[in-house]
Amino acid sequence: MTSLYPAKGGVLTRRRFVTGIGAWGALLTAPGRSSRAQSPMTGPTGQPAATPSTRFDLGIERLHANITGHRVRAVGINGTTPAPILRWRQGDTVELNVTNHLHEESSIHWHGIRLPAPMDGVPGLSFAGIAPGTTFTYRFRLHQSGTYWYHSHSGFQEQKGLYGAIIIDPKHGEPHPFDREYVMLLSDWTDVDPADIVSNLKFDSDYYNFRQRTVGTLFHDMRRQGMGAALHDRLQWGAMNMAPTDILDVSGIIYTYLLNGQSPQANWTGLFQPGERIRLRFINASSMTLFDVRIPGLEMTVIQADGNDVEPVGVDEFRIGTAETYDVLVTPQGPGPYTVFAQAEDRTGYARGTLATQAGVSGPVPPMDPRPLRTMTDMGMGHMDMRAPTPSHPVGMGKMAGMDGMDMGHMAHMHMPPPHRHGSPAAHTHLRPGVEVQSVAMMPINRLAEPGDGLEHNGRRVLTYADLRATVAGADPRSPSREITLHLTGNMERFIWGFDGRKFSEAEPIRLALGERVRFIVTNDTMMEHPVHLHGFWSELENGQGDYRPYKHTIIVKPGERLSYLVTVDEPGMWAYHCHLLYHMELGMFRTVIVS
Repeated sequence: MTSLYPAKGGVLTRRRFVTGIGAWGALLTAPGRSSRAQSPMTGPTGQPAATPSTRFDLGIERLHANITGHRVRAVGINGTTPAPILRWRQGDTVELNVTNHLHEESSIHWHGIRLPAPMDGVPGLSFAGIAPGTTFTYRFRLHQSGTYWYHSHSGFQEQKGLYGAIIIDPKHGEPHPFDREYVMLLSDWTDVDPADIVSNLKFDSDYYNFRQRTVGTLFHDMRRQGMGAALHDRLQWGAMNMAPTDILDVSGIIYTYLLNGQSPQANWTGLFQPGERIRLRFINASSMTLFDVRIPGLEMTVIQADGNDVEPVGVDEFRIGTAETYDVLVTPQGPGPYTVFAQAEDRTGYARGTLATQAGVSGPVPPMDPRPLRTMTDMGMGHMDMRAPTPSHPVGMGKMAGMDGMDMGHMAHMHMPPPHRHGSPAAHTHLRPGVEVQSVAMMPINRLAEPGDGLEHNGRRVLTYADLRATVAGADPRSPSREITLHLTGNMERFIWGFDGRKFSEAEPIRLALGERVRFIVTNDTMMEHPVHLHGFWSELENGQGDYRPYKHTIIVKPGERLSYLVTVDEPGMWAYHCHLLYHMELGMFRTVIVS
């Protein structure tokens, strides 16, 4: 079966598994325009400029790309996609003159950057967009440091290649010295027009999911779980008209996963000398993919999350949601080569690169992990998990409030919204299954100490949100004066997404008062992760670290999870609040926040 509509960028059938064959650098051309990436900006090499600057001229333009053997149209900046790496300095005022060479409106959003609302770059809010043939000047002072990124907030231009990395050097020097650094920009590429992908998902939400359970897998589950547990599990899922194999909406059947714009076959390579301390700045610039990242043979020390310093955490692996960033340090003692391996959450493909002492060397690629399956916990039945037996989770025991890896003392200090207000069926009376609400999480639980589906009990140390502890106490010691409760809702059958059972077109804005401090309580009533992003403000995740809550700009809300974070409302204007999975945002999971 092919797309409902011919793909404008070259037809690909749903049975064609795209792995990618080329590198961006040699295969990108801008029609009628030469590449103009220049110092202090660098292209998709992963190597940032050595020194920061304050003035940049950026041209948004059409490019031609060939990743899979088909020459298709992309969107980039100054002749490249990914767009040039921008290096800034904390305390400086930057000026960016952005010229739109497209025949359609465009925009750039500076993801995670604290700035005035008119500079945030979301058309239709406090910004009108950049009309074709015009130039818009962004100008703002930098109050922060760390690793961030930028992307279009217009239509599907981000999916077509309009995204790039940002590094902001701290004003008073790095707390963790390093000898070498690389940006590690992860993304998902497709030759198919994004509008066709949306049409296919609206027609059949499982269009890109080829791993449905069969009679054969039922017998396998019976051997693993026992006949009764396996049949009960199948009947539960069947009654809900859902599938535990629904992990990601768009899979490796249509995506090629890229590292710094290069396919797995192109093998992006970063050079080093044994004994060097290397800083790797991971950014998930994908449209629809959560990645699980590891470097076999190297311990990674996490030192930043979403641009903010955290107490160092040694890990073997971490999950990075769409729009998140993590900075890690590695110190290879031998020559390697070492493989940077980022597998998609649904295990249908991976991005990879190599750290080596010489060019042209390829590190060994590990096999992908077994695909994860959703459970009753993911469906919001937190105490009825019928997962396969493990030493710590016998069949029928289930997960008790997400306590894996946490002692009771730690749990006692973690903010948990009162069960009688937020955790009982009565709290969901305003949500009813229907056209825009396919399911309701009757027993949502705290899952911050869980690494995520597919990462548990894999023999590796995997980062969790509970591990993140800020290096300094939060700047605002006030308690919140009120709470805002939101539900992430959707209907997979119709591929509709929203907050509180309403699409963006049906929802009233969220109104905040300038200067107040509020607690957002978010419950995920769907069976998919949603990386939620509040523009303009920091979200202080209440993860059990007391006054040392990590500051984040994007937070993954796991299926069936209830979590909370604090927000100090210190910037007026109209702001966006949305799921950062591009097609979820475009199909309704978006709200306007008005601060006055």
